[in-house]
Amino acid sequence: MKTILSIVIATVLFTSCNNATMKYDAEGAFESTEIVVSAEATGKILSLNADEGANVKAGQTLGIIDTTQIYLTMRQLQHNAQSVIVNSPDIKKQIAALDEQISKQLTERARIENLLSDGAATQKQLDDINSEIIVLQNQLTAQKSTLQKSVDGLSEQNSGIGMQIEQAKDKLLKCRIASPVDGTVLTKYTEPGEYATAGKPLFKVADLSRVYIRVYAASSVISQMKIGQQVNVFADFGHDVRQYTGTVTWIADKSEFTPKNIQTDDERNNLVYAVKVAVENDGYIKLGMYGGISLN
Repeated sequence: MKTILSIVIATVLFTSCNNATMKYDAEGAFESTEIVVSAEATGKILSLNADEGANVKAGQTLGIIDTTQIYLTMRQLQHNAQSVIVNSPDIKKQIAALDEQISKQLTERARIENLLSDGAATQKQLDDINSEIIVLQNQLTAQKSTLQKSVDGLSEQNSGIGMQIEQAKDKLLKCRIASPVDGTVLTKYTEPGEYATAGKPLFKVADLSRVYIRVYAASSVISQMKIGQQVNVFADFGHDVRQYTGTVTWIADKSEFTPKNIQTDDERNNLVYAVKVAVENDGYIKLGMYGGISLN
């Protein structure tokens, strides 16, 4: 009986001593930057390969939302654009007849001017031909103006259709479901066959290769810390503790708890500030795990 009691007492003392050696300057839990990926399009989810625990790459296609209606709309717009191009008037061909008439009248005027200088034609004949040339030139100017307005109008119409086509292409791209970062799928919210609406959460992903421990440090500890400083980070597994090197990335500018009257050193130590320390994860650190940091 004495032997058993001695063993128990020794075990308690060993555990107490062991825990006493693991005193941290600040304690907290490990977390990561989690991103909820939502649908950008509305429609039936045809596929979604984002199983929980799966490692994914940034930009990797993980699923698709039905694109049939958007694709058909885009094809219709493309046909409309082609139709506008076909129906656009060819100004050069349209004014070719008037150009030919004016050219003939100019030749005729030159002939009459020669005859007039020889006394074989009258001034009235020259005046008449000049009047006809002016009328034809005015008609040509008016026709060019009308045709150009028609071309400009169809060009604007085609430009508008082109913008609609680009919008359709953008909608097609948004039917593609992809991960925005390299990371691990933490939670999957939906399955293939379900109906998605724009903004509906599909899955949650986080980069677990670089995690953070959010600790709460007393003002006496904060006075020794700065952004970019390297500190010792400990992941506490209960039966085991792993040590890592971390970098301070953020220190809160306000305390989590401020006494009404700060008069003594003890009261000032009650000022607790949140701190984030980045840690390269070797795969053992799990989100929510307890840990601590030490400045020495």
